[in-house]
Amino acid sequence: MNAPRTAGPRTVRRRALVIGGGLAGMLAAAALRGAVDEVLVVESDELPDGPLPRQGLPQARHAHMLWSGGVRAAESVLPGITDRWLAAGANRIPTPTGMVALTAQGWLRRWDRETHFVLGCSRDLLDSVVRDHVLSGPGVTVLPRTRVEGLTGTASRVTGVRVRGLDGPGRVLEADFVVDASGRASRAPRHLAELGVPPAPERSLDLGLVYATRVFRAPAGAEGFPLVSVQSDPRSGRPGQSASILPVEDGRWIVTETGTRAGEPTGDAEDFAAFPRGLRHPVVGEIISRLEPLTGVSVSRSTRNTRRYFERVRDWPERFVVLGDALAAFNPLYGHGMSVAAQTAAVLREEVEARGVEAPRLARRAQRAMAKPVGAAWELAMGQDVFYPEVRGGAPGLRDRILSRYVDRLVRTSCGRFSMVEDLTHVTSLQAPLTSLARPRVLLGAVRGPQYPPLDGPPLTPRELALVGGRASAG
Repeated sequence: MNAPRTAGPRTVRRRALVIGGGLAGMLAAAALRGAVDEVLVVESDELPDGPLPRQGLPQARHAHMLWSGGVRAAESVLPGITDRWLAAGANRIPTPTGMVALTAQGWLRRWDRETHFVLGCSRDLLDSVVRDHVLSGPGVTVLPRTRVEGLTGTASRVTGVRVRGLDGPGRVLEADFVVDASGRASRAPRHLAELGVPPAPERSLDLGLVYATRVFRAPAGAEGFPLVSVQSDPRSGRPGQSASILPVEDGRWIVTETGTRAGEPTGDAEDFAAFPRGLRHPVVGEIISRLEPLTGVSVSRSTRNTRRYFERVRDWPERFVVLGDALAAFNPLYGHGMSVAAQTAAVLREEVEARGVEAPRLARRAQRAMAKPVGAAWELAMGQDVFYPEVRGGAPGLRDRILSRYVDRLVRTSCGRFSMVEDLTHVTSLQAPLTSLARPRVLLGAVRGPQYPPLDGPPLTPRELALVGGRASAG
């Protein structure tokens, strides 16, 4: 008769908890799952099954672009995600080849060489592909319809969260590591204050920006049609107004109009058609005048720039980090929010893989490292937004004025010199810091100026013009 087996030591299961099940939260879960036994995502909504609207993300209706810097960061956290996006119908739009863009300094040329790219698809599709990829693998589960009411632990270490289901009593969820990825509505400052953590410095800049969006059916045969954008000039002294056409999946185009205070678009269909005709060039209005609308007009107003400098808190608690829009939320005009969310998740993955979730001061190191990608996008946004009239939260200083004149020169040069397009898009795609624009090559290009004269109209090809009924003259 065999002797009975004696039980070995009990395996201690390590759990990470992520607050928020959006794009940032799912990428954070992917970044953590190899370092712990379980990742639990706490989400206040019921997450949809497939590329469908989510109640807690009303801004999903508007145009969303994921720059190549963000795509590469997401790929590093979630290998294979790019191919999944493309297979689901997302468009890979090369820059500047696949862009028709009127900048503050003129029309960009569509050079025959790609420098970077953006991913064009609906936000619903983008999120659902990430969500399906993360949840199809082991180790990640979602606790839906549950609201986080506070953190547990002390000012020196977070040990979990207090939650309450929408239909149930409150309880405590213990965790070895906690990530706040709950977006613009994050209550991290309040939760940290309740534990006795000193407040972090915070800055906010509000343009009063309003977004209005309508989805149209693309013309037959419009595969490969470029992204079209008419941008505003922050230093014109007039309200900032812009419009864009983003080709997305299933033969649809998302058309988004924006305006700052005293120049806002409305939710009225007739106003939506008229608004882009009054911009610096009417190309967007001319193109959509012949298209079939598939939806009504959706309007959003939650667009302020907000940055929380958690990396400056001296005694940052162990086992807790904040990333994505909960850390820094940007004016959506520049398309940097999702890219920064992916980059901060990539930072978390690198730190956790190198040291493990239980390493002393890991959270502080990760929070400080996240400040680098956040700072790059923040400088780009502030360098433009601070010049709009009636902006609330700041005014341009001497440094802002000097830098803006230099950037204007670079943008003007990029309209007629390919090397400058490379350097600028390396920054705007969030693959290089703003300081890279001070390199000798860039300075020399700024001195030399454009190689070719400015275009006098949008650089649409004859085929593209035919697709939209011959509207808008080619440059």
